[in-house]
Amino acid sequence: MDTSVHENFHALGLSEVLLADLTKAGYTSPTPIQTQAIPPAIAGRDVIGCAQTGTGKTAAFVIPIIERLAVLPKGQPQALILAPTRELALQILATIEKLGQGRRISATAIMGGADMQAQVRGLRQRPDIIVATPGRLLDHMWNGTINLAPIKILVLDEADRMLDMGFAPQINQILDALPEERQTLLFSATLPADLTRLVQASVNNPVRVMVTPSATTADGVTQALHHTTHDGKADLLVSLLGQEQDTVLVFTRTKHRADKLGRVLGREGHKVAVLHGDRSLSQRRAALDGFKRGSFRVLVATDIAARGIDVANIGHVINFDLPNSPEDYVHRIGRTARMKTTGRATSFVTSEDSLQLRAIEQLLGHAVPLAPGSASPTFDSRGPQRSARPAQGRPTGQRDRRYAGHGAPRAAQPVQRTPGN
Repeated sequence: MDTSVHENFHALGLSEVLLADLTKAGYTSPTPIQTQAIPPAIAGRDVIGCAQTGTGKTAAFVIPIIERLAVLPKGQPQALILAPTRELALQILATIEKLGQGRRISATAIMGGADMQAQVRGLRQRPDIIVATPGRLLDHMWNGTINLAPIKILVLDEADRMLDMGFAPQINQILDALPEERQTLLFSATLPADLTRLVQASVNNPVRVMVTPSATTADGVTQALHHTTHDGKADLLVSLLGQEQDTVLVFTRTKHRADKLGRVLGREGHKVAVLHGDRSLSQRRAALDGFKRGSFRVLVATDIAARGIDVANIGHVINFDLPNSPEDYVHRIGRTARMKTTGRATSFVTSEDSLQLRAIEQLLGHAVPLAPGSASPTFDSRGPQRSARPAQGRPTGQRDRRYAGHGAPRAAQPVQRTPGN
């Protein structure tokens, strides 16, 4: 066994068997969130953990769950992990499978878009852990194929995102079905007011682990913004992609725009995949797996991908559209510079985006720097006073024929719901 792994994780009170699995999985030393959250979680305390995206929060709750369940009698699920998206649920499941082998801890995933009967068969295997998205979990509860009475540990992962996606009623129904005597672990990168209210009703004398202030971005991310027009965005994106060889994650506001942009980039010769909530589970997995393997250099996605994409070495995150929620900006750019690496985050800003940009900069506590060559428009209290210079020198008013017909929204759109999760 790697002695550094043994010494670093052994100090957290972990078993020799789990230490061996950590070594096999490539873990070298615990991150700050893991160092502070694992000991109280193993001791059975409720924990609220807040840390930057990409700092090891998944292992921070998976490790203590494995250790706690390993000493309990087998025969029924005793831990429930709720996640907002299918992608995040699958990422959590993969972490459990890697770290739970030696302790013989099993898990199954319950999520929308997958075969219901296959999930029933998985539940009949009596796994130790259920990883679920809220909507599909409720489907099983209503059908009588899941009983939450034996659950001893509940994890709410990225709970703020679940509330943003409109899952608050489902989460409340799930909480009502769980036993009051349980351990609750909550991990997220942000703790907004509505989540604070949920937490107060869900936890008992929790240990609070605040590794960084809520909504702090990773140190390794270099941020920049380009002022452009809506019709100039596609040309600007194609130009940026031609200037680098990094893997690139591009965020759009809507599913339709993601599909359209994927076709544009494909015609330009880029190896591109598209990921959003209207894609089938198999399509979403193929896109994400291909992006991880390098089959696709560019992944165009809606905010379904802002959390749950655990892809190493994403070099560049581009906000083709600014997000509706400033917190989502933090999660989007957190897909790069993960685990103390470096990366870039570039945002395209039009004259219609002044309110979103101000909200983002207020959350960050500083202005996002201008990218070299990008003009800065003037603003006053009434909003933008002149349009930014079009990207790539296109005359003002000339439309991009490849991307015509997709005007920017006049006002911020509602948070996009993702059905089937």
